[in-house]
Parts: sequence; structure tokens; C-alpha cells
Amino acid sequence: MSIISSVTSITGRVAGDVKGSVRRARLEGERRVLERRHRTALEALGARAYALVNDGTLSADALAPEVAEVRSRLMEIDASLAALDDGDNGETPERSADIAFPMVSDDPEAQAEAG
Repeated sequence: MSIISSVTSITGRVAGDVKGSVRRARLEGERRVLERRHRTALEALGARAYALVNDGTLSADALAPEVAEVRSRLMEIDASLAALDDGDNGETPERSADIAFPMVSDDPEAQAEAG
């Protein structure tokens, strides 16, 4: 085998490896983007379901464990705010729901921070 044939063969293998690597990286990037969009959609769905349960529009029976977990986390946030409330100089703290779920907040500032 001549030197030119060896170099051509090695160059072809390297080019194939690079092409495969670039393809795998592109597919991995696309997969991550799709996963991020999926998580965002599920987050919005969960926030909407929680709002509907609180409004009484949606029955909480099917979502009881999830709603209970969200409410317990809100109580933890309220307890943390109460602990921090000692030195707030009379300022009113944000609602715990606005802190935990800024995407469904009525406060435009909280929504801007979430978005």
C-alpha cells in the first residue's frame, strides 16, 4: 500500500468519524431542546390545573396527591416568609403562590421574572 493510499484511507476514516460526531451532537442538542419544551409545557399544564383546582372548576380527586404536595410546599414557603418577616420594616411580603408559581401570578413583575 502506498503512502497516498494510507493517507487517503486515514483521512476518510477521520472525516467519517467527525461527520458522525457532529451528527450525534446535533441530535443530542435537538433532543435537549425538545425535552426543555416538554418540561415547560408540563409546567404550564400543572400551573393551570392547580389554578383550576383552586377555583373549583376542576375536581381535586384525581390530582389530590399533587395538589397536597403543592400546598405543603406553599406552607413551607409561608413559614420561611414568616421567619424572614421579623425584619421587614412593615413591608408586605409577596404572596407565597406568586413566589412558587410566578407564571400564574397576577403580579406583572413576578410574571416578567418567570418569563
